[in-house]
Amino acid sequence: MKALSAGKLRGLRRMADATGRFKMTAVDQRPPIVNPIATAHGGTAPWEAVARFKTLLVERLQIESTAMLLDPNYAYPMAETVLDPRKGLIMTLEDSAFRETAEGRLSSEINGWSVTKIRRMGADAVKVLAWYRPDAPAAVNDHQKAFTRRVGEACKQHDIPFLFELLVYPLPGEKNQTTQYIEMADKKSALVLESVAEFAKPEYGVDVFKLESPVPARDCDGSASVQALFDEMGRLCGRPWVMLSAGAGMTEFTAVLDHAYRAGASGYLAGRAIWSEAFKAYPDWAAIEAGLAGRAVDYMREINALTDARAAPWWTGWGGACLADATENFRHAYPES
Repeated sequence: MKALSAGKLRGLRRMADATGRFKMTAVDQRPPIVNPIATAHGGTAPWEAVARFKTLLVERLQIESTAMLLDPNYAYPMAETVLDPRKGLIMTLEDSAFRETAEGRLSSEINGWSVTKIRRMGADAVKVLAWYRPDAPAAVNDHQKAFTRRVGEACKQHDIPFLFELLVYPLPGEKNQTTQYIEMADKKSALVLESVAEFAKPEYGVDVFKLESPVPARDCDGSASVQALFDEMGRLCGRPWVMLSAGAGMTEFTAVLDHAYRAGASGYLAGRAIWSEAFKAYPDWAAIEAGLAGRAVDYMREINALTDARAAPWWTGWGGACLADATENFRHAYPES
């Protein structure tokens, strides 16, 4: 069982509901929002349009959310004034403009941002996405490991939860090449599971995993073979974990959640499965608002009911005793001078 420090415990509780379930909405996407807006405007996305859409997401979807995930470039500057202070605030730290090399993808922090800055602004958690392929060359994987380890160490120093997202991706030369933030069309389950096993090691300091399905979302059919893969992913985590949607549709993502909850997941941190249908109406702002207030909110209520019924409280990921140990953990983390 992992002993939680006082700051991490507080952050995790802020991200979840009173029963320990995570119902978190992602508004930190950059290419999936910036690119369609740029296309609509002839090649360049106006900052105000991107920020306005993200602000609408916060305004319309936070009522059904336990926490909101924002980025510092577009979402936070405009949406912070409308964010309900009773909701958890997670800030993303990775730069969406990853470096694509001949051997694989290299991640880095957003220029000018750090765990220190995120803690100072009052956020409840730090989120980082790292593209990872266990079979990539050692130099690429060493970079990704060092990047993650650096963030984990900073989160420990500043006593803030580290929410870590993993995505496998096509290596140069493989089929189905894409730089989009979508799951691989021919994703191999072993790559997902090996990635989780690596970053579940204590050296990375991960507090909560944000994971993709170990099989393409379209293949989440309720079968025992698919469930076995989710069960193994949950076993490898060794801590609380939630599901991401990776661009899956509403029906597909619900099937993903059903498998994940049977395997012990504690909720979701999703974006496009919730709001992508409404976003298709851009630049018709009235239609977007109607879509968010209608089908998007209805869908959130559906998956929230599923989460309430089947997700595991997050503290079960650490043996269930961490809440009772809070006072003792505080004494160890903050000894009297």
